[in-house]
Amino acid sequence: MAPQTARKTRPIRLADIARAAGVSHGTASNVFSHPEIVREEVRERVRAAAEAMGYAGPDPKGRLLRAGKVNAIGVATAEPLSYFFDDPFARAMMAGISEGCDATGAGIALVSAVNEEKLAWNIQSALVDGFILFCIEGGSRLVSLTRERKLPFVALELGFEDEDISAIGVDNVAGARLAARHLAELGHRRFAVLALPFVDNSTGPVSPEQIQAARYTATRDRLIGYFDALSPFGVDTSRVPIYETGNDELTTRAGLEWAFAGGESPTAILAMSDRIAMFAIEWLRDRGLAVPGDVSVVGFDGVPDAAFCIPPLTTIAQPIAEIGRRAARAILDFDGAVRRETLGVELVVRASTGPAKA
Repeated sequence: MAPQTARKTRPIRLADIARAAGVSHGTASNVFSHPEIVREEVRERVRAAAEAMGYAGPDPKGRLLRAGKVNAIGVATAEPLSYFFDDPFARAMMAGISEGCDATGAGIALVSAVNEEKLAWNIQSALVDGFILFCIEGGSRLVSLTRERKLPFVALELGFEDEDISAIGVDNVAGARLAARHLAELGHRRFAVLALPFVDNSTGPVSPEQIQAARYTATRDRLIGYFDALSPFGVDTSRVPIYETGNDELTTRAGLEWAFAGGESPTAILAMSDRIAMFAIEWLRDRGLAVPGDVSVVGFDGVPDAAFCIPPLTTIAQPIAEIGRRAARAILDFDGAVRRETLGVELVVRASTGPAKA
């Protein structure tokens, strides 16, 4: 005869505790959720019954889901989870988001996965009231997955032409103009651009056709701003080398190898992020090139780390923490409206830029 299969033990429920303690279901529930309104002797009887039966208390997920609000924000990226800790822009942004959440006691859930299948699962299963999206790489995928959840979300970049997407960002054209004009006024005429992604999963030299087909308009806007400022100084922008990086060290170094492989090397680097700029300074130093003696470098973001690199980085500073605070409020105080906010930027001049060599 086949061995008898053991019956699964039914989980202990609150109703079982109420029955064992001789109280109503409502009273037992109040012992765990509102103990101050239950008499002490009743509280002790219910808790004794719960301890004897191995009951730890109601599942908080069920209570939160019944309430329709979990008081938590999901912060999502298609990058590995380490992005939130390794990337200086992400760290500064998370500080602002945390301030916004602290003001209301809300929690934060970090949602990320390089694997698209896992990212979809993470987005679908996250117990949150809405999402803040880091849309540097894989942004279009993040948007489509989050839309499927039918929860409010806000993108931390005005990089999408879709006006139905709430977004908070900066005036990328104006910021890029400031960066390029600063270098041109220092006498630079030979430039290279180290760009953020124009589309997902793409790196390498950029053609005019690729610029026109850009998925991320923020990247294209920064390029427009650079070229708007350079043209009045007589720079032939059609000959400025542009390399699309993945905002990481490997592709930044590849872009610099390519830009410096030709005859006339650039004397100025326009980097679309501080992270790219700081990787560029390391590469130049490794090649024996002085910054800014041989090559000047301008970043874009204004992350705290930029002030402490060697030399300190000239950059376009955006109000990163304020963007994070506003994004948190947009989710926690969501009223159904789509909002697209544009904040100002400023040029912060430090030691990574100087006059062009005669």
